[in-house]
Parts: sequence; C-alpha cells; structure tokens
Amino acid sequence: MLIKALRMTLYPGQADEYRRRHDALWPELSEALADAGIEQYRIFLDPHSHHLFAIMAIGDDHRVDQLSELPVMQRWWAYMADIMETQDDHSPVSVALDEVFTFLPGEQPCK
Repeated sequence: MLIKALRMTLYPGQADEYRRRHDALWPELSEALADAGIEQYRIFLDPHSHHLFAIMAIGDDHRVDQLSELPVMQRWWAYMADIMETQDDHSPVSVALDEVFTFLPGEQPCK
C-alpha cells in the first residue's frame, strides 16, 4: 500500500459548504475512487490557513493517475471550483507533501 499526501486551499468562509458537498459525495464518484485503488482518503482542514490536507492510502496496482480522464472527476472538479483554488481545468491546485515521520507500532519510527 502506498500513502500519498497533498495540500489544497479552500476559499475563506467555505468550510461548511466543503463539508456539505463531501457529505453528499456522488455515488458514481465514490465508485470511481474505489475502482482507481483508493483504499482510504481523508481530508483535514486547518481553519486558520484554509489549507486542506489530504491523505490517501492506495493499492500497489492503483490507477489514481487516470482519474483526471473520467467525466465524473471533471464534473466534480467543476462543481468544487467556486469554493477552492483550482487550475484552469478546475482540478484543485495541490502540492504534494513529503513524508517526514511515520509511527507504526512495533516498527522502527524513523526512516
């Protein structure tokens, strides 16, 4: 299993709307994420900076890089574009985060 982490930015005052939209995640998008090999996807908000921190656990044989080609993903991005920073294609502006620490019980905590 691979872990990917990234940072995105929500527009100020949009936290409740962001939660509302994700609480009503479209079933077809949920299926597409699972089919792409995402085993877990968690998003956290820093309410002071408006940064969203996302962590994905994905299978070794994932197809996450192909999600951007799916019409449902493109529709979701367009749907979210009014409440967060996005690229010209409406995909979220995201910054990949480097892992600097991992704790797994029973294993060495440092790399």
